[in-house]
Amino acid sequence: MSFANKIGFMQGRFTSLVNGKIQAFPWMHWQEEFVLASRYGFGLMEWTLDQEHLARNPLMTDAGFKEIKQLIDDHGVTVPSLTGDCFMQSPFYKVAGHERAHLLNDLEDIVLACARLGIKLILIPLVDNGRLENKRQEEDLLQGMEHIFSVLEKTGVVISFESDFTPHKLARFISRLDSRYFGITYDIGNSAAFGYLPQDEISAYGGRIVNVHVKDRILGGSTVPLGKGSANIPAVVHLLLENGYCGNFILQTARATNNDHAGSLCFYRDMLLGWLNDHVSDG
Repeated sequence: MSFANKIGFMQGRFTSLVNGKIQAFPWMHWQEEFVLASRYGFGLMEWTLDQEHLARNPLMTDAGFKEIKQLIDDHGVTVPSLTGDCFMQSPFYKVAGHERAHLLNDLEDIVLACARLGIKLILIPLVDNGRLENKRQEEDLLQGMEHIFSVLEKTGVVISFESDFTPHKLARFISRLDSRYFGITYDIGNSAAFGYLPQDEISAYGGRIVNVHVKDRILGGSTVPLGKGSANIPAVVHLLLENGYCGNFILQTARATNNDHAGSLCFYRDMLLGWLNDHVSDG
């Protein structure tokens, strides 16, 4: 396996922060990121989608679709996955009536837009404002998944959840959903911040992990440069690969403090590649 072809980056990480946010759709630079990714040897990008101006996002418009497709063809940078921060910013399972119906229609439109572009994985973050706070919200979320199930069957798109649930609770939750169309995005940094043990997590639901976000965080704290926080990333990588994980590793890493965003991404990419290759050498 060529691990270099499995390492991608979260859209926006190549360019300046948007309104001081560590992650947001880079309206001013999204085309430029295809150029930069290709220049620095990245072949995978995970798209980001915010609730604000959702309908204007290039992914959601005919003109934008054509432009993205051309950029993919021109620069050889594919978009296999999408992080739907919009679902965290406006969770349909925390509202009712017309508002919920509108947000579910948005979800269906996003699935169809992703399928048209060849994006096969959509992440719904069940953290921060999107976290499941009670049983009712969990049931409403599952009902929403039933609502779009036929669209997933038709398109082959997979929904992936990122969650702050304990390993046992997350295993129970994902077991209620069809493994063909629903999986888990494992966020290395978030798990470290929550204080979860990776061996417990991967033992509980490792077979349902379909995407991995790579970052480092301090226990109970914020994102820090790789190797500076509480995550034992080499050990996590080893556990994932030993469990048969063969999906992508998306760099959702700390932002550069000196504005050398490309340099930081390349540095983190090389660190991760070293850890992945060490696993093969140890084997």
